[in-house]
Amino acid sequence: MPVILARIDQRLIHGITVNQWNKVLHPKRFMVIDDEVSQNEMVKASMRMSKPTGTGMSIINEEKAITNFKNGKYDSHSVFLIVKEPHYILDLINAGIEIPKVNVGALFEEGNRKPYTKRVALDEKELSDLKVIADKGIPVFFEYTPDDENEVSLEEVLKSKGEN
Repeated sequence: MPVILARIDQRLIHGITVNQWNKVLHPKRFMVIDDEVSQNEMVKASMRMSKPTGTGMSIINEEKAITNFKNGKYDSHSVFLIVKEPHYILDLINAGIEIPKVNVGALFEEGNRKPYTKRVALDEKELSDLKVIADKGIPVFFEYTPDDENEVSLEEVLKSKGEN
């Protein structure tokens, strides 16, 4: 199973993902899946500059990611997958890509999003996608950094908000 962790983080690649998570996960490849960012060469170049030495970095669209996974391109890699929105992870799962667990790191309170934790706000579709992922038996947890005292499950977050 190439994917070791899928993270939802609106900022994608930044100090916490390439430093703190890298120390815990030791991925061979950082993979950003985003249809818009994958088309922006300037953003991609700045993200690549921050990757840790000895790791690869792919910044690709969803279609290419699914094709590459299905063709076994990453079978010998340990991949830290990072996306802005949960639908990318759900689409991968529905395409048959194995995702062992989903970390929800940071989504800003904007638009129709409402806060669920100190660093995560979700709209109805994002929340629904996370519930579908969890219903498939894939652990979904909220943890900003791997050094946080404890990770909080989706179920615990929903209970704290009086939702199910």
